[in-house]
Amino acid sequence: MRIFLASACILFSASAAAQEPAVSQTPELTFERVFASPSLDGPAPRQAKLSPDGRWLTLLRNREDDRQRYDLWGYDREAGEWTMLVDSEKLGSGRELSEDEKMQRERARVGNLSGIIAYQWTSDGEAILVPLDGDLYLARLDGPEGTVVTRLTDTEASELNPALSETGEYLSFVRDRQLWVGRVGQDARPITPQEGADIRWGEAEFVAQEEMDRDTGYWWAPGDSRIAVERFDESGVGVVTRAAIGATGTQVFDQRYPAAGTPNALVELFVMNPDGSERVEVDLGEETDIYLARVDWAPDGDTLYVQRQNREQTRLDMLAVDPRTGASEIVFTENAAVPDYWINLGNIYRWLDDGSLIWWSERDGYGHLYRYAEGAWTQLTSGEWVVTGLAGVDQRQGRVFFQGTKDDVLAQQVYAVDIARPGEYTRLTDAEFANSATMDGRGQNLLVTRSKPDQPPQTYLADAMGDAQLWVERNALDADHPYAPFLASHRMPQFGTIAAEDGTVLHYKMITPEMEPGKRYPVYFYHYGGPGPQTVQRDWSAPLEQAIVDKGYIWFELDNRGSANRGVGFEQPLYRAMGGVEVRDQKAGAEYLKTLPFVDPDKIAIDGWSYGGYLTLKQLQADPGLYAAGIAGAPVTRWELYDTHYTERYMGDPNVDAAAYRAASAIPDATKITDPLLVIHGMADDNVVFENATELIAALQEGNAPFEMMLYPGYTHRVSGEQISPHRYNTVFRFLESHGVTSPE
Repeated sequence: MRIFLASACILFSASAAAQEPAVSQTPELTFERVFASPSLDGPAPRQAKLSPDGRWLTLLRNREDDRQRYDLWGYDREAGEWTMLVDSEKLGSGRELSEDEKMQRERARVGNLSGIIAYQWTSDGEAILVPLDGDLYLARLDGPEGTVVTRLTDTEASELNPALSETGEYLSFVRDRQLWVGRVGQDARPITPQEGADIRWGEAEFVAQEEMDRDTGYWWAPGDSRIAVERFDESGVGVVTRAAIGATGTQVFDQRYPAAGTPNALVELFVMNPDGSERVEVDLGEETDIYLARVDWAPDGDTLYVQRQNREQTRLDMLAVDPRTGASEIVFTENAAVPDYWINLGNIYRWLDDGSLIWWSERDGYGHLYRYAEGAWTQLTSGEWVVTGLAGVDQRQGRVFFQGTKDDVLAQQVYAVDIARPGEYTRLTDAEFANSATMDGRGQNLLVTRSKPDQPPQTYLADAMGDAQLWVERNALDADHPYAPFLASHRMPQFGTIAAEDGTVLHYKMITPEMEPGKRYPVYFYHYGGPGPQTVQRDWSAPLEQAIVDKGYIWFELDNRGSANRGVGFEQPLYRAMGGVEVRDQKAGAEYLKTLPFVDPDKIAIDGWSYGGYLTLKQLQADPGLYAAGIAGAPVTRWELYDTHYTERYMGDPNVDAAAYRAASAIPDATKITDPLLVIHGMADDNVVFENATELIAALQEGNAPFEMMLYPGYTHRVSGEQISPHRYNTVFRFLESHGVTSPE
């Protein structure tokens, strides 16, 4: 670990060092200000990348006057200057995106962003492909007048999944359910057939986008020799009539939605030349009810590797495919680590030039790195902690860079391990911060993002030893920072643990307001509770949390069993048992709160969104009177309504495990909810479809059970925005205040 020297860094922000702002009186931190521009978190750069020649560091930077709009910026490492390379407002047409692109953005969780949200360097480092407002542009650098931008497409239809080929010679994209390819600067043409509304080429199917973290359906081979292209047929998938109810009208969409226990899309994979010729089908096996999990080319382009997952998600086969014939063979098989468990898909793997593979597996009970070479496995990391990300690999030096929880489960660090010396780790980041990192393809430069409870996210460029070279965004909390007026009232979180019913250690985070001796305070108990996210971390204590604390509430959150980054034994209790163990663990948190002398035991309110909304319902049903009130945002209410890949991973097939689904449903016991309930849902939700809310509403109404409701016309699963977000939270706290969940006088 090296000392971070500010004097060695070049600042992107205007100030050189953090200073205590002179604040005479701290203004009220309102929800309106929390969600307004400029962001109180400070600048939030996205997708920082080094150009192939290493000269440029580029990123997407949001605007001070519009926190959701991003422009393309570049730092010329030779000149030492930052420049806005592409201004999204000046270049953009403002054209409305197609429904397909809108839905892709929703599934990528960037539906609220505008301007430039992605870009790609050409292989020679002289130009950048920029998608904007449904069309494609090429920005060439270092012209006599600076950046010169050429428009590549101008159509009413959106160009989805645009990409440059590996050499940069070809441009490819999806339009009208076909894959189009052309040489850069020339007209593209479709290289796959158009086969009807239910068959698509070059796209990822719904569950791949929503649940599998796979957002493309085609892959260029090294040297541009071939393309692997997915074809999927949705004709057998059930139709959900999604009424996108807006403020002034309703649009009806017949959406193919693979609900649990129903057919998935039929997925096939083909390999072809860039002009579409010599197309061969990849042998994915006799069983067609599978998931196409991942597709990768070997570095030399001679082999196509395909990860095939079974429908039950208990087995994953690594296939090696001959791209000339489509013939495949199993290289190895990864099975669920223990019975009654599943395989967690991820992107923590990399094929190396020597034919070996760096691979992540939970086979020893914790997520760790292994090297597979010539049929043999070598474990590179081990212990009762987990690897959470693969930053990069320096193949010449034989070093692997990764993120993990080795030193603190609440604050991930970046480490390096030598392939030749497994188990010997070098930490490259400051343990005072929670860190994440990415690297260039050669494993020479680390791009580190870090934060801590009193420091919003910072990003810097470091060398392979962890030595800082350049501030990308220092985000100093100085007098000019947007959060400066509120810094004097910033409250630091406390972290602690409680024991679950079986003795398992559960971590919590609590932020208290300034409290007067002898007084008791209400609790805003936030939860997610489902598999995947870890909410309790030693990172930036966001302005939303602080605004709630400023209102006189205690902020509290707890990671129950089933959440990520604690190993197989911590996640496994959710298997076939959603709505059970997590309810009991959250109850343990509430019972702990009631023992604290500064907590009002009659004023503990719970709030959650998506899975957290579902958990609110199950908690209120299981323990009437324990909580003062509950807010259920966009809740899944019956798991047969949710998609196959997510739901069946944990709950199995409802046609086989019907009893587990009945026990997990929030509908049968809806009328057991006697505490105040507020239901919130976006009326155009394509993820947790609105039928989840209407089934709950109907059950409560038919049972004459009181509840309150706030619906958002035109909004999807993401009910957010500079005006809507304050409305949502003001609604929540008016609801709490109306039921007596208020701070003491």
